Amino acid sequence: MYQRVVDIFVKSRVGFLFVRFSGKMPTSWLISKEGVHKPLELPHLQTVVLGRGPETTIKDKKCSREQVELKADCNKGYVSVKQLGVNPSSVDSVVIGRGNQDSGGTKRPQEPSSEKGELHRDAPKCKVSRESEKKPCPNDDPVKMPPTKNAPHATEKVESSGHWSQGLKASMQDPTMQVYKDERIVVIKDKYPKARYHWLVLPWESIPNLKALNRDHCDLLKHMQKVADGIVGQCPDASLLRFRLGYHAIPSMSHVHLHVISQDFDSPSLKNKKHWNSFTTDYFIESQEVIVMLEKAGKVTIKEGINDLLKLPIRCHVCQKELSTIPQLKEHLKSHLPK
Repeated sequence: MYQRVVDIFVKSRVGFLFVRFSGKMPTSWLISKEGVHKPLELPHLQTVVLGRGPETTIKDKKCSREQVELKADCNKGYVSVKQLGVNPSSVDSVVIGRGNQDSGGTKRPQEPSSEKGELHRDAPKCKVSRESEKKPCPNDDPVKMPPTKNAPHATEKVESSGHWSQGLKASMQDPTMQVYKDERIVVIKDKYPKARYHWLVLPWESIPNLKALNRDHCDLLKHMQKVADGIVGQCPDASLLRFRLGYHAIPSMSHVHLHVISQDFDSPSLKNKKHWNSFTTDYFIESQEVIVMLEKAGKVTIKEGINDLLKLPIRCHVCQKELSTIPQLKEHLKSHLPK
């Protein structure tokens, strides 16, 4: 029976808890990461209120007896978390706020298959063509092809994940956003692309940020990079455009995600200096550099003052010419676009 573990961190000054969705039956369990209490069942779509008390063994009076309200949707792989107590609780390091609600989790994946979700040498023989020439993928569960440049994004609503910084969790589940998926990761279109081609590679495992990574994640990140390389290779403009693969040092969105972005930066969603510098300075950490840090040190080190890079003057990433405004930059970048 296939089983996946999803970490939904609920911090109440007393430690962390996480939820385990197990098997095919609609049940889930609240498991103490430190093993300080017995697993607590979260029945499907039933409200459970937890806090200080014998069930959780929490004795700290800073934690209310009714600290959080949990409601698990085991079919969708979500746990709704509502803060009831005065002191802060958080999901994936994002504070919920009293009376507010957030969600965490991930869709239960299908059984792993040796024929699904592989790229490069093991890839299904699918040719990526321009939109007018697209061919179906000869696979029972076809890999969705990368969108052509400036393709419109889906407008239909998906289930909200609460705080805006948790929005990636909803996008991960949205089939209209998915470009590729396997039992470990999913690739989605960036909702606000900063270039003609801009994808995000995300693990199903809940990992809030780079600082939460350790040496055990090396294989996962290598797989993310391998899939990203495959997506780029299938792009119809791969021979014309340069791509970079990397992570923002301090991303605004929770859940680790690898950016796969073409270097034309030809997009209406690129609107300000912060956007520009987040992709063209050392604020953007190359994928391979992150992997090397984990292999050598077992953690990712973020340099002090990294946020100051977002305030640097606007410079062309190709010729280093300094521009005063984003409109001037965009006009200048046209001179570097492939003919």
